[in-house]
Amino acid sequence: MTGKYDTEDEIAALATPRAAGAIAVIRTSGKRCLEKASRCFSRPKALKAAPGGTFLYGKILDPATKEAVDEVIVSVSRAPRSYTGGDCLEISCHGGIPGVEAVLAALRAAGFRDAQPGEFTLRAFINGKLDLTQAEAVASLIDAKTKTMHGASLRTLDGAVFRELSEIRRILIDASAAVEVQLDYAEDDLDDAVAVPVAELEEAALRLRRLADSYKVGRLMREGVKVALSGRTNSGKSSLFNRLLNEERSIVSDIHGTTRDYLEESVTVAGFPVVLYDTAGLRSSGDRVEAEGIERARRILDACDFVLYVVSAADGETDEDRRCLEQIRRPVLKVINKIDLKAPPAGYDGVPVSAATGEGLSGLIDALAARLKTAAGTAELPFAVNERQAQLVRRALTAVEAALADGGGVVLDGIAMELKEALDAVGEMTGETASADILDAVFSRFCVGK
Repeated sequence: MTGKYDTEDEIAALATPRAAGAIAVIRTSGKRCLEKASRCFSRPKALKAAPGGTFLYGKILDPATKEAVDEVIVSVSRAPRSYTGGDCLEISCHGGIPGVEAVLAALRAAGFRDAQPGEFTLRAFINGKLDLTQAEAVASLIDAKTKTMHGASLRTLDGAVFRELSEIRRILIDASAAVEVQLDYAEDDLDDAVAVPVAELEEAALRLRRLADSYKVGRLMREGVKVALSGRTNSGKSSLFNRLLNEERSIVSDIHGTTRDYLEESVTVAGFPVVLYDTAGLRSSGDRVEAEGIERARRILDACDFVLYVVSAADGETDEDRRCLEQIRRPVLKVINKIDLKAPPAGYDGVPVSAATGEGLSGLIDALAARLKTAAGTAELPFAVNERQAQLVRRALTAVEAALADGGGVVLDGIAMELKEALDAVGEMTGETASADILDAVFSRFCVGK
């Protein structure tokens, strides 16, 4: 028993989407998995005797009536060479929902219970098949929205984060041992001056900062980079929004103040998932509805990661534009729109584009992609920690930096405590010191069947 999970009994769950399809896969695991499955399989003796890595054709039967429920292929995995580390069966059946439900009902009647979210991966963790960072990478891999995030999750599943944490842990243990040995002796018994392993602590801090930075990039990849279109009224923001989406999503009009609220849509730019916002034009307005839209636009600008500030080529950059730009506290890429009506002013530092004709759009996308890569800090993502892990990385980093600060005054007792705090945080990341409550919280976020 681990937290709310009973890891000793036999579990079953649909591992593919609950929707009609050619094939559905039902996953099972447990110590008596093969024995119980044989109660509802047309070839019970063959199933019980099947070695790992084999496939059996047969039928799932209703245990009570012995009537056939579906024709299936059963794949057998024996402990410890399986995903969970225990005996496992995966049943490939026809993908119709009634048939899937009938197979699951037959398994329940044979003694299986429904698996809880993440329970298969939890068993893999408990049986030493995965550490906690690898287990969480399974969920990240499923949720990945871009090729870059998929690759980072795959590398984490392959142990990239665990190997990095293991190296950090080794450095911290060596540093801790160097401090503890000095605490074991009276000051007069030490031949040399008290030595603080500053170089080792700086190396650990550097590696922890790298992990923390990977969270910043990973968050952009997971949640999408929030990009707001901003500017004065009638600068063509909505037209540019539609052009970037390649659909007529926002109402376009030459009447000032048409956009009263913000619109939000998702696109992909250079492998980055982008959440694009079309906001109300910035100006003073006595219209209560438009004023509320402008206030919402300002809140979007404060919360976004990046701003495309749109200026009309017909008007150029006005004093009001400059005042608006001074108030934006996010990275800005200027865009000069409507170049089909008027050439942009000489020397203007904005990207020229025509939302009406599409002229200059590829240049805008290239410029935006370059800015996004700069904001992310790297074009490559070797691995990415999630929010839980990032909090623990910051905890470990804070402790190591405190130990470095104490090192100046050679406070060995304080350094020893801070190194223990850092080691506890690293252990919680990998699961070595994680409590049952933490495991419950981690695995409850998984989908059923994983």
